[in-house]
Amino acid sequence: MSETTDPSSISDATRRRLPWLVAVALFMENLDATIINTAVPTMSESLGTDPLNLKGVLTSYALSLAVFIPVSGWMADRFGTRRVFTAAISLFLAGSVLCGLSFNVPMLVVSRILQGIGGAMMTPVGRLVLVRSFPRSDLIPVMNYVIIPALIGPLIGPFLGGVIVHWLHWRVIFFVNIPIALVGLWMVRRHMPNYWDEHTPKLDRWGFVLFGGGVALLCYVLEVLGDHSLPTLWVWPLLAVSLILIGAYLRHARRVAAPVLPLRLFRVRTFRVSVVGGFVTRLGMAGMPFLLPLLYQIGLGFKPWQAGLLTTPQALAALATKLFNKPILARFGHRNVLVVNTLLIGGTIMAFSRIGPSTPVPVILLLSLLQGTFASLQFTSMNTLAYADVTDADASKASSIASTGQQLSISFGVALASLTASFFLSAGSQGNSDQTIAALHHAFLAMGALTIVSSSLFWQLRGDDGNIISNRVRAASPNTRDFGAG
Repeated sequence: MSETTDPSSISDATRRRLPWLVAVALFMENLDATIINTAVPTMSESLGTDPLNLKGVLTSYALSLAVFIPVSGWMADRFGTRRVFTAAISLFLAGSVLCGLSFNVPMLVVSRILQGIGGAMMTPVGRLVLVRSFPRSDLIPVMNYVIIPALIGPLIGPFLGGVIVHWLHWRVIFFVNIPIALVGLWMVRRHMPNYWDEHTPKLDRWGFVLFGGGVALLCYVLEVLGDHSLPTLWVWPLLAVSLILIGAYLRHARRVAAPVLPLRLFRVRTFRVSVVGGFVTRLGMAGMPFLLPLLYQIGLGFKPWQAGLLTTPQALAALATKLFNKPILARFGHRNVLVVNTLLIGGTIMAFSRIGPSTPVPVILLLSLLQGTFASLQFTSMNTLAYADVTDADASKASSIASTGQQLSISFGVALASLTASFFLSAGSQGNSDQTIAALHHAFLAMGALTIVSSSLFWQLRGDDGNIISNRVRAASPNTRDFGAG
């Protein structure tokens, strides 16, 4: 692999600032993904349309992520990480400005697609740069800077969106990204290394079409399953087509030399367990940002900004826990931490089924604190384990696969949470707080049970898996870059 920047030549100052650069970009992306939710009623009134007609504004972003994340690793290898990351922030910035200037729904949807294309390259390429710039033994504290934006953005997004539309114009929601993006571009120019591979094969176009089309259609089906905006008669055929396309890609990937997402990486045990186990575990976790606002606002009668404050301890816990993640993993190892911590997450989710009108606010805040603590440790453990035994040559492909799996698990988790809650709600009872609380309690129990069951997937790990990451057993040399996949 030919790289324009040798990892060993990166200065200490650049190493210190590089995680902050990635964090700035990912915070902007994760904040934008949720800040729009609370503004939908105000936006629909301003644009002269029904709120349901803005569903495409929300789904278009997710579909763009699903389509372009798989090809992000190839783009980084082909054109260089600095160039692709710069393009990602620039596209996101352009899309944000156009969103803020949109005068009708079609323009807003197209602008969100542009944002999604930029966002699809940020997370995989950002992780790729960190993996190639730091020894594996330093990866846990470095990855914390990637995890924190993923936790905080969705938490403060709805609250911040509600505050903006209450005091300012809804267009400000998108203009908030402008200063963040400009800071990110400035930091990219000064601190982003440029890794590329002069021997990158041609893009697997058929694979891109099959997998991108299948995943995009699957994400769309999951979205409409969650809100019942499409007749069931159409949902199941579309689901079948999406699975056929993904199945066709799986067959295609075994027949070509350089597929867009190489399935051979799943032969690496630590990578396979991280991606598959992380996918199932996130199903229960991803539904919480959807279910909790319903519990707090519809069930308990809190105002939107109050409901947002109830989730604040989760963000604070996520920030604080990053100081202890590495020592915990160094003491107990990835296997033990993932098995036990997954059980704790499932138990915490189920504990929300005990929250009702008579529950003291401090108890709710304590549960939110515990949820943030366990989620931070879980994300750190799963995200770092994915790169434990993957070589630098495969890091871009591993990042694309891991990011695609996470995007799918989030979409599926929200849809699953919505379907579970709807199953326990009788017709016409959504406005009844008592029945809503009861249905959400059942949903918490179901999602928590699923998370607990997913703990068994981490039993496949060995006791020493991830040691090179947690420093339980140090590498022969702190500058070692590549590790075998065997």
